[in-house]
Amino acid sequence: MQQASDSLDNRLSGAADGNAEASARAKREFNKLQKRLRRQVGNAIIDYGMIHDGDKVMVCLSGGKDSYTMLEILLNLQRNAPVSFELVAVNLDQKQPGFPEHVLPEYLDAKGVNYHILERDTYSVVKEKTPEGKTTCALCSRLRRGSLYGFAEEIGANKVALGHHREDILETLFLNMFFGGSLKAMPPKLLSDDGKNMVIRPLAYCREADIAEFSRQMAFPIIPCNLCGSQPNLQRQNVKEMLAEWEAKYPGRLETMFKAVTNVAPSQLADRELFDFEGLEAKQQRLQETRIDAFDLLAREA
Repeated sequence: MQQASDSLDNRLSGAADGNAEASARAKREFNKLQKRLRRQVGNAIIDYGMIHDGDKVMVCLSGGKDSYTMLEILLNLQRNAPVSFELVAVNLDQKQPGFPEHVLPEYLDAKGVNYHILERDTYSVVKEKTPEGKTTCALCSRLRRGSLYGFAEEIGANKVALGHHREDILETLFLNMFFGGSLKAMPPKLLSDDGKNMVIRPLAYCREADIAEFSRQMAFPIIPCNLCGSQPNLQRQNVKEMLAEWEAKYPGRLETMFKAVTNVAPSQLADRELFDFEGLEAKQQRLQETRIDAFDLLAREA
């Protein structure tokens, strides 16, 4: 009887040790993930001069994994940054049916974050103006962007932070190539067309998979979008699946493609606005005139 009891105790002790080890391992992995995201966001901010001393940054918070992660990492960097900047979270309540209005205020109050809830019934406008069978993305995006940009001016925010990540940038690149006939993506930093708003994308270097895992472990109160996420045949979703398939077959391909976005050679493309093809002959002549002929030099020395 005593032997059986000892055996049970040993099994329980072994299970406890295994659980403790698994818990410690999970904590180490989470710390590595958090540090990686902080490093990538910090590098993007430095590389593109996104945030400077005295900036007031309006963090656009949708209730999705990306914007929650962006806010969390920016808050962390704010505490340790060598410059002083202000963060204010802003959520645009588009009056979608069933939108849980209490979720974000409760979350932000608990964190002690300064925030505003901007109420604009863009949902009704989008549903009214979008023909049956067409996607709502373009109009919804324009209305949302206009509302947020205008509000940034109202509150004196000189930077508008959006939660687009590496895959968003690559998806946009291919969407524009496939359907827009242009070679452009989402820049990490952008001046709005009217020159009034400076848009930054601090998550530009971050992988979506890392953001999703960080969001899961942080247990953010995710709010699903019932407007765009429920639409069938979205071209962005098709491109997302294409990129995911490429990455599965050839690991590291997305990182290489993103590097290409940051390493453009205009002379190797065909845009006459970016490169002076017409002036190549003149350039050739200048190079010829300044070229030192090695054989001539040797002949003179002889």
